[in-house]
Amino acid sequence: MGKARLSEGCIRFRVCVIGECTAGGASLSPLFHSFGRVTLSKRPAGKMPHELKHVFASLPQMERGVSKVIGGDPKGNNFLYTNGKCVIIRNIENPAIADIYTEHAHQVTVAKYAPSGFYIASGDASGKIRIWDTTQKEHLLKYEYTPISGKIKDIAWTEDSKRIAVVGDGREKFGAVFLWDSGSSVGEVSGHSKLINSVDIRQKRPYRLATASDDTCGSFFEGPPFKFKFTLRDHSQFVNCVRFSPDGSRFVTAGADGQIFIYDGTNGERVCSLGGEKAHKGGIYAVSWSPDSSQLISASGDKTVKLWDVGAGTAVTTFNMGTDVLDQQLGCLWQKDHLLSISLSGYINYLDKNNPDRPIRTVKGHSKSIQCLTVHKNEGRSYIYSGSHDGHINYWDAETGENDCFSGKGHSNQVSKMVVDEANELVTCSMDDTLRYTNINKKEYSASDLVKMDFQPKSVSAATGGLSLAVCIGQIVLLKDKKKVFTLDNLDYEAEVGVIHPGGTTAAVGGTDGKIRLYAIQGTTLKDEGKTIEAKGPITDMAYSNDGAYLAAIDEKKVATVYSVADGHSVKQEFYGHHAKPVTLAWSPDNEHFATGGMDMMVYIWTVADADQRIKLPDSHRLHHVSGLAWIDEHTLVTASHDASIKQWTITY
Repeated sequence: MGKARLSEGCIRFRVCVIGECTAGGASLSPLFHSFGRVTLSKRPAGKMPHELKHVFASLPQMERGVSKVIGGDPKGNNFLYTNGKCVIIRNIENPAIADIYTEHAHQVTVAKYAPSGFYIASGDASGKIRIWDTTQKEHLLKYEYTPISGKIKDIAWTEDSKRIAVVGDGREKFGAVFLWDSGSSVGEVSGHSKLINSVDIRQKRPYRLATASDDTCGSFFEGPPFKFKFTLRDHSQFVNCVRFSPDGSRFVTAGADGQIFIYDGTNGERVCSLGGEKAHKGGIYAVSWSPDSSQLISASGDKTVKLWDVGAGTAVTTFNMGTDVLDQQLGCLWQKDHLLSISLSGYINYLDKNNPDRPIRTVKGHSKSIQCLTVHKNEGRSYIYSGSHDGHINYWDAETGENDCFSGKGHSNQVSKMVVDEANELVTCSMDDTLRYTNINKKEYSASDLVKMDFQPKSVSAATGGLSLAVCIGQIVLLKDKKKVFTLDNLDYEAEVGVIHPGGTTAAVGGTDGKIRLYAIQGTTLKDEGKTIEAKGPITDMAYSNDGAYLAAIDEKKVATVYSVADGHSVKQEFYGHHAKPVTLAWSPDNEHFATGGMDMMVYIWTVADADQRIKLPDSHRLHHVSGLAWIDEHTLVTASHDASIKQWTITY
């Protein structure tokens, strides 16, 4: 086990307590001493050592052919969606402002605000519904139920925020409707032979409930208690979405057959269809009404969103979202003056009625887990670069959260590591067996700056003089000016990670055998001079401090070790604290602190001079371990994680 350590910035001294112990009336003599420890912090009172500064949220998790429900805030300020085990709440005016709820144990599929605005109900793949508070940042759980035994597809509230309808893919039933505070049933959702995709409740009395299912039918219910009235058999394919108009006078169904039907909101009789024969060329995944109930938007797999005049039954505007398969539209939301749609890529588009071919803004980011991260200053501004599991690379303005991706064709598989070299190029290695050098000023991938590797690269490092080092499976490659100049094959160990000393004279390579081998870089060759350093276990990550004075390494035995370069890479300090394997490491620009992140979901910030001084960030990305760390300045740490989000922390020593 690791040694117990004290929190950062503490003075330790012992207090001697002398007492007399009595048991059963008899005095236990002699007197005994007990030693207790008291720690006093040197930090100013009330100041936390770490504070969350920014959250750059993930995009929605998308699946081809599956509609995405976006929830809207009744006050019109926020919208919300899901990704993995997270519910993401974003400000609709400034989507860089975000909050993430991560209390579900399974993948969350849908989340909806209560009409009161005080609670959110979110449902997951196991059939669990959590109802939680929106007003406090802790998001306290109010109630939890399991109304159906499988994936929840949609949720609807009654306008008094007292009843909830839930539908999805259950084993014995496909839906339920119950009281929010007791879970008692207020009717049954029946009449379907396959999973139910969508549900909505009329926001006026008398209440009506409508469902849409994969059995090509819709159903109409009256209540409460809600009772099945009749089946709507107008669609010929899966029915993906059903929505009542805000004034309750109509409801609409949309299906995979490309048709939209309008029904009377009180008696459920069919009124008309939109767009004649077909509303869209492809399947329709979502519809959303305008606040005044006179218009609606529909999102389709034909890569368009259409704005409909419901009275006339005709399309007013067609928004063309692109030609790529990733431009299919799987979700939409009309809130106040904002028209939002979600592409298969996960991008959130703010539609412009006056310019239908060009969205006002497109919110980008990651929808898959982030694997690596680096930070670089460009023209006085700090930018964060992040690479994800699907090969996507994004860059973020560290202050504003404005972000975009490089243009052109990039990596086709997971980006494993990234660094910025002195020529202002982002050097990335990927599971697609390539190294890429991308100019961060041009912000576009270049086909010529691509180096094909013989084996899959796991790690990349860069130093002065145009040098870079790639550690591949069974091979170490030295590159100069984007060309391979030296290769080490037939290694007698498995290399995991390699780093070049900032001076460009030494390369350190850490292996799964718990040893770090030092190679001398002579011109364009790597020379093995037989120098090795012992670590406690298989190396998971390493980094030289920016001034080159120290080498830090972390290993599977949960130890972080700092070696002093000037003293022949002798051990300077060992750090214990992680309860599970640490996986990522980053030096602070002050060269006196470094951060490590591990599978125990913890991030620690260590002080080289004193192993007892440490700052702990517990639950930095709840339920997900940290996959990347980087520093913007001495007091700002960036963390990235498998939850596809990026967070910035202010650190005070």
